[in-house]
Amino acid sequence: MRYARIFTLAVITASFLLAAYFYPWMPEKVASHWDAGGNVNGYMPAFWGLFIMPIISLALFLLFLALPLLDPLRKNIEKFRNYFEWFIAVLVSFMFYMLLLVLGWNLGLRFNMMQMMVPAFAIMIYFCGVMMGKAKRNWFIGIRTPWTMSSDKVWGRTHALGARLFKAAAVVSLAGLLFPDYAIWLLAAPVLLVSIYTLVYSYVKYRALA
Repeated sequence: MRYARIFTLAVITASFLLAAYFYPWMPEKVASHWDAGGNVNGYMPAFWGLFIMPIISLALFLLFLALPLLDPLRKNIEKFRNYFEWFIAVLVSFMFYMLLLVLGWNLGLRFNMMQMMVPAFAIMIYFCGVMMGKAKRNWFIGIRTPWTMSSDKVWGRTHALGARLFKAAAVVSLAGLLFPDYAIWLLAAPVLLVSIYTLVYSYVKYRALA
């Protein structure tokens, strides 16, 4: 757990330093948003275009550290805390990778943004599945439906299934590397379908165990 926090803080620090270093080289307005086809469709002032991701990363890190302290079931979080903190590290690393893409684009490199985002999204989704496989019942992390929160058995079975499905969704999303025109759909559709399926599954399993 300590190593995960050190790694996360190192990545956040590196993102602030990188943004500060390249800030003088940026135009007044930087490309900051791309559509599903990978075309720029949004700009923002250089400061926010570069520093928004480091700031969000720091805010998420502090928020995720605070959430277990607020949870009445925080003892359960401690049972998978190491996996949770490494997931935070993966999420912050994803934000760092996004910063690199933004910097590269605004320094003149050209690439398909959606295609470049695919592997990072896939890794994040996969680690989400890993964490789900270890998560115990709590109020902030995992598949929290009225039915999973009402039963440890429903929670366990729903998260065991969710872990496998989210890992599978991560693998499916990698197809976006081969079909960049459909990358956004290959990223979003599997995650949405898995989310809906696990929600319905938690209800069905709760009714079966009632």
